[in-house]
Amino acid sequence: METDNKTAPVSAVQDQNQISLDLMNRMKMHGMAEAFRESIAGTTAQSMTPDSFLSMLLAREWDWRAQAAIARLTRNASFRYKAYMEEIDYTVSRGLDRNQMERLATLDFVRQGTNLFITGSAGTGKSFLACALGHEACKRGIRTLYGNAAKLLGAMKVAKVRNCLEAELKKIERCQLLILDDLFLVPLDAKERPILLDIIEDRHERKSIIITSQYPPSAWYDMVGDPTVADAILDRIVHSAHTIELSGESMRKLKAKK
Repeated sequence: METDNKTAPVSAVQDQNQISLDLMNRMKMHGMAEAFRESIAGTTAQSMTPDSFLSMLLAREWDWRAQAAIARLTRNASFRYKAYMEEIDYTVSRGLDRNQMERLATLDFVRQGTNLFITGSAGTGKSFLACALGHEACKRGIRTLYGNAAKLLGAMKVAKVRNCLEAELKKIERCQLLILDDLFLVPLDAKERPILLDIIEDRHERKSIIITSQYPPSAWYDMVGDPTVADAILDRIVHSAHTIELSGESMRKLKAKK
C-alpha cells in the first residue's frame, strides 16, 4: 500500500538533520532546505545564534519563493524577446528618451491602469522595449501577457468557433498588463473588431495595455475599419495614454553593419 508523501511517518533511522531536510522538502520549503543543507556542510550554524539562524533560513525561503514567482510570471507571459531594461541601447539616435523610460520602468502607469503606445517603423525596437517593460513588470510581481496582435486575435476567432471565447477573454483579463505587439499591421476584419473591443472594454481604466504599432495613433481609426467600433476602441485607449515615437534606421540593420 502506497503512503502519501505528505502524511508518511518520519523515519527514526535517519539522523535529526536528515529528518529536518526531509520535512522541509515535503512542505516544499526548498529555499530553506537548500540553506539548511549548506549550513550542515559548513560552519554557518555554529557562528550564529538560534534566532539569527532561523531568520537566515526564513529569508532564504522568502527569496527562493520570490524568484520562483518571477520565473513563473515570466514563463506564463510568453515574451517574444528576452529583453531587459538594462540592455536598452540609448546611444542610437531614434527618439528614445532615457528619462521617460526610467519613469515608465517604475510601472506607475500600470498601477494607475493607463496605457502606453510605442510606434515607429519596422526594426526600431518597439517590441524589445515592450518586452523589457513586461519583464520589469514580472519582476515586480505583476501578471503580464505578451501577444502578437494578429496571432492573438486569430486565436480568439478560433476560440469563438469552439464556443470558448469567454474563457480565453477571462485569461487575458486576469493579467494586469497586456502587451499587444504589432497591432494594426493589417486592418482588422469583421470578426476581429468586436473581439478587440471586448479585450479593451474589459481593461478600460482598470488594467493597462502596451500597444506597439508601425502606424501612429492618428491612423488607427482607418485601420479598425468600422467607424462605430473605431470610435469605441479609440475612446477607451487614447485619452491620457503615454506615447513613445521611435524613428531612424532599423536596429537590426545597424547591428548587421556592426
